[in-house]
Amino acid sequence: MGLSGLLRLWLAMTALLLLPVYAQAQFSSCVEQLRIQEEAQGIPTAVFDRVMRGVEPDPKIVELSEAQPEFVTPIWDYLASLVDAEKISDGRQMLHKYDRVLRAAEKQFGVDRHIVLAVWGVESDYGRLAGRYDLPQSLSTLACTAPRRRDYFRSEFMAALKIVARGDLAPEKLRGSWAGAFGHTQFMPSTYLRLAVDGDGDGHANLVDSIPDALYSTANFLRNGGWQPNAIWGYEVSVPARYAGPSGRTNKKPLKQWTKLGVTRLDGKALAGPGPAGLVLPAGSDGPAFLVFKNYDAIFSYNGATSYALAIALLSEQVKGHGGVRARWPTDDPGLSRAEKRELQRLLINRGYDVGEPDGAIGAKTRAAISDVQRRSNLSEDGRPGQKILTILRGR
Repeated sequence: MGLSGLLRLWLAMTALLLLPVYAQAQFSSCVEQLRIQEEAQGIPTAVFDRVMRGVEPDPKIVELSEAQPEFVTPIWDYLASLVDAEKISDGRQMLHKYDRVLRAAEKQFGVDRHIVLAVWGVESDYGRLAGRYDLPQSLSTLACTAPRRRDYFRSEFMAALKIVARGDLAPEKLRGSWAGAFGHTQFMPSTYLRLAVDGDGDGHANLVDSIPDALYSTANFLRNGGWQPNAIWGYEVSVPARYAGPSGRTNKKPLKQWTKLGVTRLDGKALAGPGPAGLVLPAGSDGPAFLVFKNYDAIFSYNGATSYALAIALLSEQVKGHGGVRARWPTDDPGLSRAEKRELQRLLINRGYDVGEPDGAIGAKTRAAISDVQRRSNLSEDGRPGQKILTILRGR
């Protein structure tokens, strides 16, 4: 290698070594800007210093922001683990345990208590999985280094500081999702400031330690999202073969028009409901179809993803004792419930694969092991946990 080649190599290696230093300097400069913004909004400097003490940027947070499961996971996989037998059974237990609180919230805000319960189940598995990320770290990382929506995360960071400043929560209670949502029903900090309410009468809205506060606040959120009391969210329907007509949650039309287009209820009854409806086809016209009304829009406002809103709606129906989705999803390899994912991991361990604890969480190790089994079985190596690979591992 000539002198010029050695020089280029040295420059490249130096740049790699200096990259973390530059990134840290960039983050520190951004944090100082946040401090100035915090002072302008009247948040005590002592609160900022307490919350940000020892905080460093976490690149993993940015990676997670680019791969949200609601938008990248096939809906049959998404629903298989979020609306499974365990979630339904646990939901019925929680419905009984917190019956008084849920009925009181329903009476005060006019929101179906089963929907409130379903939000709790989907968001945090009834409080078991409220999140492990430090919010000041997550939100400052996103506010300073995310490739998009930095202004949004800056405002959420400031809202988190205000929650601490007004005495609702101590900084160590600010733990939640990578995106900054936290508490039993995963409110973003700005939503917390705007809609969190005191459900247990202690004078503070605490969605981390108080289940009544979380359930009341969720009902308040849905009411503000446009929930109509004593009205349904929607129901499953059937569409004609090769349907190519209008669809979409916001493309609402009178029920008579849907009838003319050949949309029918699965129970054979005439289409009915509180006003115009939209036709949701989450997997296209070959999969399940749903007519949805304004209350579905209120659920949608909680997260902004079709799969998420359907998970809430369908879980609420099955907690009530109604059946699940009747039409088949357009796949020959349906998704796995959480119990089946744990079984899959145990079977992989029995075959000598290192996948960690069989907890049902499908991480990189489990996907790598699945890919290896798929390769050995002459299947496409996508690392996806489905019924096909589970059947192979069971030896059938």
